[in-house]
Amino acid sequence: MKKTEIKELKKKNTAIFKITKFTIVNPIFRVYFRGKVINGDKVPTTGKLIIVSNHASVFDPPLLVCGLNRPVSFMAKQELFSAPAFGNLITALGAYPVDREKGDRNAIRQAMMRIDTGWATCLFLEGTRTLDGRIYEPKMGAALISAKTQAPLLPVCLIGTEKILTPHHKFPQPVPVTIKIGDLIQPPTSSNKDELLRITAECADSINQLHQ
Repeated sequence: MKKTEIKELKKKNTAIFKITKFTIVNPIFRVYFRGKVINGDKVPTTGKLIIVSNHASVFDPPLLVCGLNRPVSFMAKQELFSAPAFGNLITALGAYPVDREKGDRNAIRQAMMRIDTGWATCLFLEGTRTLDGRIYEPKMGAALISAKTQAPLLPVCLIGTEKILTPHHKFPQPVPVTIKIGDLIQPPTSSNKDELLRITAECADSINQLHQ
């Protein structure tokens, strides 16, 4: 997808995002999951922005948007788009697929173009789900994209989503979900590996501290 196409998509998505968020996702978050957002005012309303988050549930992308006061695009594994209803929902909320097995460079380019158009983009820092929602093996992708686009990183932590679906409960459980917003982390000064590792570790530490 070209940058001009992304700009048009962003215009259309903004309306779809608002309708979907306030008529479907937000009521589910607030009522069914008794959702709370802490420090929501820390989310910049304009400008380049990369959201870095933990990941414990397939429900994380739609629920996370409830804690943010601007449209967000997501890099999500392509398998999530195979279920028509859920795939359509996350597409409406700005998600686009990534092939994790191949190190999908196109998905990285898509993320960079979205950031350059002022569309906040969320990346799950570990790239996959963890059982307890904490970060153990953070990937450098977010820091690299931040270095190339000079977009600041905003740590966000989802608490409780790991309990929505369990081996004993196939239906989503009405567990409390909290979204905590951290402090902005400035982009790396270079694409040097040591600098990317430093920023990545700072993001992981921030998210894990928020998880307490």
